[in-house]
Amino acid sequence: MVVDKLYESVAKKGVVCVGLDTDISYVPECVRKQAASDGEAVFLFNRAIVDATADVAGCYKVQIAYYESLGMEGMRAYQKTLAYLREKGLVCIADIKRGDIAKTAEMYAKGHFEGDFEADFVTLAPYMGMDSVTPYLPYVKDREKGLFILVRTSNPGSRDFQYLETEKQMPLYDVVGSAVQQVGKEFLGQCGFSSVGAVIGGTTGEEAESIRSLLDTTFFLIPGYGAQGGKAEDIAKYLVNGNGGVVNSSRAVLLAYRKAAAPETQFDQEARNEVLRMREEIQNACEALRVSRSH
Repeated sequence: MVVDKLYESVAKKGVVCVGLDTDISYVPECVRKQAASDGEAVFLFNRAIVDATADVAGCYKVQIAYYESLGMEGMRAYQKTLAYLREKGLVCIADIKRGDIAKTAEMYAKGHFEGDFEADFVTLAPYMGMDSVTPYLPYVKDREKGLFILVRTSNPGSRDFQYLETEKQMPLYDVVGSAVQQVGKEFLGQCGFSSVGAVIGGTTGEEAESIRSLLDTTFFLIPGYGAQGGKAEDIAKYLVNGNGGVVNSSRAVLLAYRKAAAPETQFDQEARNEVLRMREEIQNACEALRVSRSH
């Protein structure tokens, strides 16, 4: 199962998921000068970030919207970025958030698990129902692919619907999470987690223990750390002994060179420094949590 590859990568390199949500405005002039187009500049930037962080990042997430916005050149950059990650043996998540059903979902699955845009995992929105997920499952079963399904997200608007109490006396996100966990039981890896994972926002630690208890075999993709307000001590509660999830960071990594007021030619080194800083902060929080629970 592909989740075992991800679990082993996290165990070896840490929990940071580098989000390659690359806006052209993030790319320094020194890179743009080397490129014939904005799309090529984005790919050259991504490649340098990957080369600088490949040994310290657990995986990479590529948000398709940033590439779609640049038209065909952007989609070439998207394809080349995914291909480069897979060529280097790195775990890549295509952040596409598809949510349709039937034949349309089958075509999305084929489009993002085969051919030019092939990735290891995709993100899905399940709120049309679990039949928006089932067309992807043959790839999980037979093609070493995985899913991250939106359960409780990190944006403020998540409370509009996801927190609504249901007739089951639990919030809607727990109902969705329970369905994800149930589907995922068929795809458990040797690590004890499933290749059918969940997106769980890490902006608050309040529900962390109940969510992790309910979804004990579900691997988490955790957005919301840093700029959105998620703290390392909150994040640690969603993990299991420092694994069982990856923590996404996009702008903080891609724009680290600006925050550090470093020369733009050092953008890749500053990205690495940010990944190392984030990894250490979360590792320390996990260790502190382990110690507090042992007392």
